[in-house]
Amino acid sequence: MTKEQCQKVVLAIIADIAPDEDLSNVKPEIRLRDQLQLDSMDFLDIVMELRKRHGIEVPEKDYLQLASLDSSAEYLLPKFVALPAKG
Repeated sequence: MTKEQCQKVVLAIIADIAPDEDLSNVKPEIRLRDQLQLDSMDFLDIVMELRKRHGIEVPEKDYLQLASLDSSAEYLLPKFVALPAKG
């Protein structure tokens, strides 16, 4: 898994929970909530989908790590790498 792949995972989740959002021009270094119409419930949905789809737990104290695509990828990459291989 690469940083770019982590970003794509987050964008795919956002696309599912906020289908009306245009994700084509999301800048990775800018906070997602500054670029998109995401509220706190949408953000919780992202966290829930990470757990449901990928088995990744994000404790509440780490929520700020998911503020931008860049920070999300930096936070999630080691978690994806640590996942057991699916076989």
